[in-house]
Amino acid sequence: MIQFQDVSKSYNNGEVQAVKNLSLTVASGELFGFLGPNGAGKTTTIKIMTGLLKPDSGTILLNGMDIKRKPLQAKRIIGYVPDEPVFYEKMTGIQFLTFIADVFDMPQEYRRNLPELAEKFEMDTALADVVSSYSHGMRQKLAILAALIHNPKILILDEPIVGLDPKASFMLKETLRSLCGEGKTVFFSTHVMEVAEKLCDRVGIISRGELIAAAPLKELRAEAGEKNASLEKLFLEITGSLKEAGQNYEL
Repeated sequence: MIQFQDVSKSYNNGEVQAVKNLSLTVASGELFGFLGPNGAGKTTTIKIMTGLLKPDSGTILLNGMDIKRKPLQAKRIIGYVPDEPVFYEKMTGIQFLTFIADVFDMPQEYRRNLPELAEKFEMDTALADVVSSYSHGMRQKLAILAALIHNPKILILDEPIVGLDPKASFMLKETLRSLCGEGKTVFFSTHVMEVAEKLCDRVGIISRGELIAAAPLKELRAEAGEKNASLEKLFLEITGSLKEAGQNYEL
């Protein structure tokens, strides 16, 4: 469902290599966690995947469609929750969601599920309020609703747990699992190792723009020779050289 083929991206006229020759495949129905230290290239990778940034080289296919050559067709099957969602502040929540539904040209019959979805995340009573009045957690939930509203084949989330209360966090995790059970694909970055450990079918670890591991947790443990090691410990061991270099970790 998602294919990266030798994708690279740099900044400052090539001085900063954010992503280096990234090749990765994520299957239909897979819940893939994308992990890495601060500044490792996670958000850049996600922005390239969603068409917000253009890679210097390489190709990304979403359900067989090249995001560069067929951006509109590819974006129609994506639901995206950015690390810092941006809204039209003077719109109400329901106006914003209606706007998103219009963008995706959703038939009216598919919009009838919105009240149920909003109630699931305890946003049903807040949708009549303007977005400028929302707390950080409410904005995060609105972004999640906007990403789910058109029933995307691929859901891409950048740090989606941040700012959510425990109930909303639980509901999001349940929703992600349910979507994968329907054959949808979920790709998300997180710094909460416990969430990735319990939720993901497979995790990828990126550091200094390079993918250094991509495997189920069981395989990572086998490679490390530590049968019961936590994902947090494995993450530190796999990226251990970065610790010596003084980089910060998202834990």
